[in-house]
Amino acid sequence: MLDTTKNSFTPEPPNPVTLERRRLGLTALDRNKTSGGYTLFARQTGGGVVDLVDIEGQTAHRWQMPVRPGRDAVILPNGNLGYNGSHATSAALYPAWDLWHGGDFYEATPEGEIVWRHEDIYHHHDAQWLPNGNLLYTVAAELPAHLATRITGGDPRKDGADGIFQSDIVKEVNRKGETVWEWCIWDHIDPADLPVHPIFDRRHWPMINGVSETSTGLILMSLRTTSGVIAVEKATGRIVWHAGPDVVAQQHTPIMMEGGSVLVFDNGNLRMGSSNPFSRALEFDPATMQETWSYADPNAPSFFSPFMGSAQRLWNGNTLICESAFGRLFEVTQAGELVWEYVIPDFAEYPAPLNQFIKGAHNGCFRAHRYSAEQVSWL
Repeated sequence: MLDTTKNSFTPEPPNPVTLERRRLGLTALDRNKTSGGYTLFARQTGGGVVDLVDIEGQTAHRWQMPVRPGRDAVILPNGNLGYNGSHATSAALYPAWDLWHGGDFYEATPEGEIVWRHEDIYHHHDAQWLPNGNLLYTVAAELPAHLATRITGGDPRKDGADGIFQSDIVKEVNRKGETVWEWCIWDHIDPADLPVHPIFDRRHWPMINGVSETSTGLILMSLRTTSGVIAVEKATGRIVWHAGPDVVAQQHTPIMMEGGSVLVFDNGNLRMGSSNPFSRALEFDPATMQETWSYADPNAPSFFSPFMGSAQRLWNGNTLICESAFGRLFEVTQAGELVWEYVIPDFAEYPAPLNQFIKGAHNGCFRAHRYSAEQVSWL
């Protein structure tokens, strides 16, 4: 501390976690320009805690779920919590699998009562709770051997000794857990046509890390290791369009807007034409593949999440962005003005065996979601 009488400074013992030495909690608020409402997030290292904070950054509600998050949590139209939990005995497919599998789904009331559960040990990454009560999500499945040999790019030194490569199937299940729709990516795309980026291993091609169903009957899918977003016509299984690495870079969370554009969190690990990585919220027109809106920090590298991330268009035209790796949730206007910012103040280590891959204390979450007061009228 600073002793003004002696003009000296006695530093306190430093916290080795850089983020914890910075401002946490609510760090910015423009009451006149924010959409208001409540923000939901589930910390990856929170052990099953799901928080709903108000616009002042105060905890308005908290759930304690039975298992740590696999990825995400949302508030359903009936007011219950839809939770994507991490399955305790998920399939052990390859070394990094535990980083992104889920597979233990719950629906819980605001009071925490579990009213529905669904398990799938092959689920990974994203899921969408559909308006009809069904669940849309991605599972890993072994790529047929004759197609596995067609995987290109990536780092072959990381291939498994068993010679097995995983790929993706998107499925929809009803409330009985029955599969009512299924789409297998290798039936529609040749692995040779989508090379893996150099920084990724090849054990999982192309790793669908985001799924969403549109009002027009399309299923949007985000392809992580190859950089791309595809739109699949649900009725026929046909791929309608594909935005490739010239549009996006290791992106997450593709969501179609009312006007037909697509909003994504564009991570930017290996963005074409850029030597310095930075993230952005990107909106593009799939008819032309042209950018229609984007947000990046004025000092671009200051906003960067190499993994996870989300962007949500709000009811007043603002956009809520989740810089997942650093637990930073913020809201910007269409003009790019920052009007709300909250940095998750709780840090913890990932449990074993994840702490072998991601070391240290973290405050990250997969996504964040903003809800109006009417959507959480039970508060």
